[in-house]
Amino acid sequence: MLTRIKALLAQAWSYAWALWFLIVFGAVYMFRGPLKLSESIESASIYFNNLTPKFYVALTGTSSLVSGIILIFEWWYFKNGKLFEPFSSCRPLAVHAMTDVEEQNVNTAIFFTVALIIVIILVGTLVHTLYKLLTIMLDELTERCFSNATDSANGSEEGSENDEASDPNRIVPECKVWRNPTALFRGAEYNRLIEATGKEPLTYYDMNLSAQDHQNFFCAESDSERRDYEIMQVAWRERDSHSRINAAYKALEINSECAPALILLAEEECKTIGEVESTLKRALKAAEANYRRAQPQPVVRCEETPDAPYGRQACRDVNFLVFIRRRLAMCARRQGRLRESVKIMRDLIKEFSMLNVMNIHENLIEALLEQQAYADVQAVLARYDDIALPKSATICFTAALLKARTVADKFQFDSIQKRGLSAAEINAVEAIHRAVEFNPHVPKYLLEMKALILPPEHILKRGDSEAVAYAFWHLPHWKRIEGSLHLLDCTWQGTFRLLPKPLERGHLFYPYPSCTEAADRELLPSWHKVSVYPKREVHFLSLFAISFCIVTSISAVFAHYDPQRSSDFVQTFSELSCAGFWHVYEHLQSLIPDNLLGLLASKSTSNPEIEPITM
Repeated sequence: MLTRIKALLAQAWSYAWALWFLIVFGAVYMFRGPLKLSESIESASIYFNNLTPKFYVALTGTSSLVSGIILIFEWWYFKNGKLFEPFSSCRPLAVHAMTDVEEQNVNTAIFFTVALIIVIILVGTLVHTLYKLLTIMLDELTERCFSNATDSANGSEEGSENDEASDPNRIVPECKVWRNPTALFRGAEYNRLIEATGKEPLTYYDMNLSAQDHQNFFCAESDSERRDYEIMQVAWRERDSHSRINAAYKALEINSECAPALILLAEEECKTIGEVESTLKRALKAAEANYRRAQPQPVVRCEETPDAPYGRQACRDVNFLVFIRRRLAMCARRQGRLRESVKIMRDLIKEFSMLNVMNIHENLIEALLEQQAYADVQAVLARYDDIALPKSATICFTAALLKARTVADKFQFDSIQKRGLSAAEINAVEAIHRAVEFNPHVPKYLLEMKALILPPEHILKRGDSEAVAYAFWHLPHWKRIEGSLHLLDCTWQGTFRLLPKPLERGHLFYPYPSCTEAADRELLPSWHKVSVYPKREVHFLSLFAISFCIVTSISAVFAHYDPQRSSDFVQTFSELSCAGFWHVYEHLQSLIPDNLLGLLASKSTSNPEIEPITM
């Protein structure tokens, strides 16, 4: 009994590596969040994709040297089987019981297995190196041809963007999160989704960024002397919405005209847009009164008086005015009072022209599109679609929409293939390619290939969050122009032929940032499937090499433990494969006529036509 237990323990101990592997795999899976495995894998994939052919050439030489050394030692062990006799105690019991012939078979199997793996690695490395070299050569050739063709056709503005995108000395901007200029109201709009579906439209990361924005915009050092403003400084940092609302009411008990408290109640407590508008009008009166008392002269830029005794307070008062008036304009837009909304936004841009950080022009563009005032939209784009200013999906896709508007109703793909593109159609297609290059996620939402969700309060330029925010408001404008979505559907995928490696080099803009996916997953809710660009593709050669190495390793293990059955299996498999091959060959040969070469070499003869005989 003890002998059997010892034998079972010894046999189980030989498979303890499987238990250890499962424990390690479970631990890694449990701690995948703190270990940041997805980010590590993403950075590793980007690193390996950016390797040059010189690296693969050096890797081929190094692997050849190491493989040769391993092959020499394997041959040495194959010829001198007792060379490593001191390590014989480490072998399994089954090997001790083998005869000399079986051990010779094992050595032969191991030797040829290692040799085969080395040959596969060398061939795979050489093929991958040649593939990289050919890909780079074709990319350079394609880019030269396209640049020569576009230099003569494009204007000076497009050429300047192309020059900047191809400049190797430029500094690529990092992923920066921006405040969404078209963000919804939490109490009147976001909370309605929670009540209807039970799903949270905003993430904690997004709301935390909003709290930081409110602290920066609405707080100053001089607020320490005012109890109501001190309460609101703490209220912005509260995680729970009810705590923030209660703090706002406490501030209003101290000061009934506390502007930040009224703003918070308008954003989070009011259930309708009408209630939001009335509360914001109260806040606007209080903010204007504070602005007149603290700053007798108008402040256009907050940077003008940062060192003054009340410079920071004056900037805070300006932020109050701009924020409240912009939100009032959005309330008017919601209620259909488009002229009033456009007037408020134009006045804001005129009075505070240097506050580009709030992107009021994007609200103005959307309201003008709703008015169908396309000439006014073109005038706004002429001012803000400049190379010196940061681009946005609103600017790029609105420019594409205006150019597509002139040709969309007559655009037919079948007729285009016959007659070619006109000058206006070329401009529209190039504008769509430019917009898609800036944000490749937008077309799927405009074409309704992906479901829309409520936009977040912060967006990442060129990311999925910006695409959601743009499509949420601008999809009706694309639908209103007949044929624009059809034109977009026919042309948007052609952009990717101009961008063979979007992470390394762009065409008109900077290379596409690789950090958008991680940032969008923080900004967008977990139940939304984040759009990823570019999608990672695994080549067939890589999959084939990995699969072949795994199969070869498993075969080597079986050949080591049971050489006789392994050799019988290989022999049977080879015989069946040869029999199947010859069967297929004979079947195909039977289908081919014997005089095939003669039929191919002979000229075809046509039977003469017999004219009918007329009587």
